[in-house]
Amino acid sequence: MRASLRSLLGSLVLLGLLGSATPSFAQSAYDYPWCSVRGGYNGGGAQTCYFSTYRQCMETISGIGGTCIHNPYYRGHARPRGDYMRY
Repeated sequence: MRASLRSLLGSLVLLGLLGSATPSFAQSAYDYPWCSVRGGYNGGGAQTCYFSTYRQCMETISGIGGTCIHNPYYRGHARPRGDYMRY
């Protein structure tokens, strides 16, 4: 009887912990606007698309070699085009 009571109590605790966990969503390479391409401007190297900013991408590949490009699969917000500043 004691073993079944402990088993039941353990199951209830586990259910309580699982029920209180919040769902999370995994980030994919499609969620970031910048990609690094190692191996120079002609490509031929690995591509990594997990950068939020151009600067973050450039700092990551500094010393390694390569370039940063816009992520062709980025599904984020469209940015305004042009060389002007908004005030």
